[in-house]
Amino acid sequence: MGTTSELGDFLRNRRGEVRPQDAGLTAHSPRRRVTGLRREELALLAGVSVTYYTRLEQGRASSASDSVLDAIARALRLTDDETAHLKDLARPGPVRQPPAERPEYADRSVRQLLAAMTEVPALVLDRRNDVLAWNRLGHALLAGHLDRHGPDRPDVRPNLTRLLFLDDRFRTLYADWSEEARRAVASLRLTAGRHPHDRRLAELVGQLVIQSREFASLWARHPVSTCTSGVKHFRHPRVGAMELSFENLLIPGGSGRRVIAYSAEPRTPSEAALRLLGGSTAERAKDRGGEPERHRPASQSRYDPFSSGPPSDAPEAGEAERSGTVPSVLSSFCTPPSPPRPLR
Repeated sequence: MGTTSELGDFLRNRRGEVRPQDAGLTAHSPRRRVTGLRREELALLAGVSVTYYTRLEQGRASSASDSVLDAIARALRLTDDETAHLKDLARPGPVRQPPAERPEYADRSVRQLLAAMTEVPALVLDRRNDVLAWNRLGHALLAGHLDRHGPDRPDVRPNLTRLLFLDDRFRTLYADWSEEARRAVASLRLTAGRHPHDRRLAELVGQLVIQSREFASLWARHPVSTCTSGVKHFRHPRVGAMELSFENLLIPGGSGRRVIAYSAEPRTPSEAALRLLGGSTAERAKDRGGEPERHRPASQSRYDPFSSGPPSDAPEAGEAERSGTVPSVLSSFCTPPSPPRPLR
C-alpha cells in the first residue's frame, strides 16, 4: 500500500466532509464547485502555507511535525483514531527489506488458555485477522461450517474479514451486517496505516477490493476507528438470536496478536442460547469419538493445544509458499487499536 497516495486520498476525503460554513468560513462564490474545504481554506484554518499543505497532501513533505498535523486534524475535526491514522500516513517508517515470512502460530500458553475456556467462545487473531486458534465454542459460534482444525494450517487458515465479505454463511451470522462491515473496514484501515509495508496485508485489501464491491465502496470512504470492545448481535443457525459482549485483549510482545472473547449477560436468553450451543457442541464432539477439549489426548488430535510451535503435520516455513499452495492473502474484525488491554 503506497502511503503517499493513501495520505492524499485520506486528506481529500476528509476535506470534502467539512463545509466552509461549519468551519466558520464564508463561501463567497455562489457557483462554488466543491462542497467541502479547498486546500487554501484548510491551510488557513490550520495556520500553514498553502504551498506546504499542498506538498503534504501530495506526499512530498515527509517531516511534518506533531503540531502541524494536530492543527490539520483540528481543522478537519478528526477523531483521536483518525488523528493517529493521519500521523501514521504522514510519517511512515523507513522501508526495510522484510524478513523471510514464516507461518504464525498461537503460542503454547495462549492455546492452553483457550482450551481451558470451555464456557466462553474465544479465538486468537493476528493483526491481519487470520485465525491462529480458537476453542471449540469459538469455532461453533463463528464458523461451525468450516474445519475446526483450519487455523492449524496456514494454507487454509480462515480470515475473519475475508469471511465477512466473501462467505455467505458467515455474513448471515450478523443481524446488522452493514455495521459489522463498517467496523471491520475502519479497523483494517487503522492497521494498514500502522503497517504500510506489510505485503500480506496489502494483498488482503487487494483481493477484497477486487472481489467485493461493498468492501471497495467502504474502503474508498476511508473510515478509521478502533474496536476494542462492544456488543455484537448474532443470528446463529443452531441456537437463534444472541446479544454477546466482546473484548479484544492484546497479547504482549508487539506482534499484534490478540485474544477475542465473547460473553452474555447473566440470566438472559442470550446466556441460555450460548449454554445450549456449548452443550450441543460438546455432544457432537462425543458423538464423533472426541473428549472434552481440555482432556483430549494429543494422539487423537491433529494439533495438540499444549505443544509449542506448529502442528507436526504443518509445512516447514516457506515450504507452502515455494510449492504454491498458499492462496494469495489478497483474498481483518476488530483489529488491535492503540492498544487494547494487555492479556495478563
